[in-house]
Amino acid sequence: MPLNARQAGTGKPVVLIHGLFGSLENLGGIARQLAKHYCVHSIDLPNHGRSPHSDETSLAQMAEQVYHWLQKQSFQHASFIGHSLGGKVAMELALDHPTCVDRLAVLDISPVHYDPHHHQVFQGLLAIRPDELNSRGQAEEILAQHVEEPAVRSFLLKNLARQGKGYGWRMNLNTLHKHYPQLVKGNRSGACFRGKTLFLKGGRSAYIQNSHHGEIVSRFPSAQFKIVADTGHWLHAEKPDLVTRLLLKFLAH
Repeated sequence: MPLNARQAGTGKPVVLIHGLFGSLENLGGIARQLAKHYCVHSIDLPNHGRSPHSDETSLAQMAEQVYHWLQKQSFQHASFIGHSLGGKVAMELALDHPTCVDRLAVLDISPVHYDPHHHQVFQGLLAIRPDELNSRGQAEEILAQHVEEPAVRSFLLKNLARQGKGYGWRMNLNTLHKHYPQLVKGNRSGACFRGKTLFLKGGRSAYIQNSHHGEIVSRFPSAQFKIVADTGHWLHAEKPDLVTRLLLKFLAH
């Protein structure tokens, strides 16, 4: 089954890819602004949103599924913008199929291996039994025992959808949990994407560090780096206008 996608605007194609536990709506603000200048395709990653579920997943597998989606479009290459896990998938695609990627913008993630750091999130999500819920408030109460930040809880619970008399997860929680170690691995080494590449870092975020520079430029020798001050990992949500201006400048020059 094809990936779920949404198209807006006209012009050269730009593909947006969201992060872990997310969906194409997460980059909706950026998509709406970019669509004034480009044909924007926002996609749900496999096992996320309204895209198909499977029992297996990895960075390489997700990148291949995005590649196969791309091959079925009226265009066979595009510029890609990815946040967090979406950035990892976009990087993997650029390394595996460099001729398919015109330009690559990576929002607050590096191609390095990360130590697992979503334990509390998974613990909270797995504690919820969607089919037994009477209200979203019940899910919020359960998740609050594991995830302190209200904004993070709100983001995660966007995955909760009405199904019959109860609720269900849009994302494939069990597969994401089972194969989570595959999703925090470093991107393919020994490969190189020489096209124009932009790394945008949240000023308060630790996802892109100076120590990652060698691993970044070995794979992306044309990489540019910009810091979006006073933002965390969700820089596109905290300063959408500034992030959009930086992306438009990068895509145009």
